[in-house]
Parts: sequence; C-alpha cells; structure tokens
Amino acid sequence: MQRMDPSQVAPEAYQAVLGMEKYVRQNVDHTVLELVKLRASMLNGCAFCVDMHTRDALAAGESSRRLFAVAAWREAPFFDERERAALALTDAVTRLGDHGVPDDVWDVAAKVWPEKELADLLMAIATINVWNRIAITCRTKLPPDA
Repeated sequence: MQRMDPSQVAPEAYQAVLGMEKYVRQNVDHTVLELVKLRASMLNGCAFCVDMHTRDALAAGESSRRLFAVAAWREAPFFDERERAALALTDAVTRLGDHGVPDDVWDVAAKVWPEKELADLLMAIATINVWNRIAITCRTKLPPDA
C-alpha cells in the first residue's frame, strides 16, 4: 500500500526534484541516461523505477538484450567505453561508501566524458537516486499493466 504521494503533500519539494529531472533529460544523452537510471534503480531495489525505465528505454528503441545485461554490465560486451564509465560511476555514487567514489572510477569517467558532460552525468545519477529513495520509501505502486 502506498504510504503517501509527495507531489501532493510537498508539491514545492517535488517540483524541485522534477526540475533536476528536466535538466538531466535535456543535458544527458538519452541512451546513457536510461542505462544509468536502470542501473541505479536495480542497485537500490526500486521496482517502480526499474519498471518505468525499462519501458521508457524499450519505447525509445533500446534492445531488451542490453537492458537485461545492465544487471551484469561488467561482464557484458554490449556497452561502449562511455557507457561503461557511466555505469561504473553510477555504481560508485549509488553505493557511496565511507571513502566516496574511488579515484580509479572517477579518473576513467573524467577521461571519456568532458567536464560539463561529466557534471551532467553526476546530476543524472544523483537525481535517479533521489527518485528511488522517494519511490521506495513511499511504496509507490507500479502501474497495473503498461
């Protein structure tokens, strides 16, 4: 049972997060953005977001094979250098531990992503993590059937 709808209870805060979402949609490559959203949502165990971003990516033409492989992206041969760097950064930021994002992960990302694009990618990772935490905490229901 859904606990609350933050868009109704705290509309200004919800709009602020929505503003971040709009920004990253306009500034991050759509394919990479959906991979990042799916990976973070998998790591966080957010069924609502995994469902939504899988459907969004499929509708945009992404292959089901690549989407399934996001769960094991390190071993899968389907991702290019920039996508791998984005997924590694997503893992590190989402699982942020006591020592933060490791230098080796950051250095690879900084090598293949220009600074502005890297900043936008970081904002995308942060944004999906906010959405995941809201959806999981509020027990946001999945749509009955897409």
